[in-house]
Amino acid sequence: MKNVPIWSYHGKEFRSISNSNTGEVSEDTTFFYQQNGSVISASYQGGNIREGNLLGRVEPDGTIRMSYQHWNNDDEFRAGVCTSTPELLPNGKIRLHESWEWTSGIEGCGESIVEEV
Repeated sequence: MKNVPIWSYHGKEFRSISNSNTGEVSEDTTFFYQQNGSVISASYQGGNIREGNLLGRVEPDGTIRMSYQHWNNDDEFRAGVCTSTPELLPNGKIRLHESWEWTSGIEGCGESIVEEV
């Protein structure tokens, strides 16, 4: 039997609540998640992000390992990799603690937090 994640992100909407100054996502950026088994994808936009998407895998403990890419409002392409660790909040919503690194278009790394709306 395959390791099936116990966390479900399918159909959930997340918004950024904090980000390192080397990141481009802001409080105006919204993520729309879809999940099929352990495969996860999302589209995101808002703030300085014109259009973006991510694709990754959900581990059995809910950790997400993904790659992401987007076009920003300055017509620049950016891409990177990210590991997101979930936290279940008292209200039942999910907060993701993210550690990311740029792989294309810019250099640097950082940490961010996104929270289920």
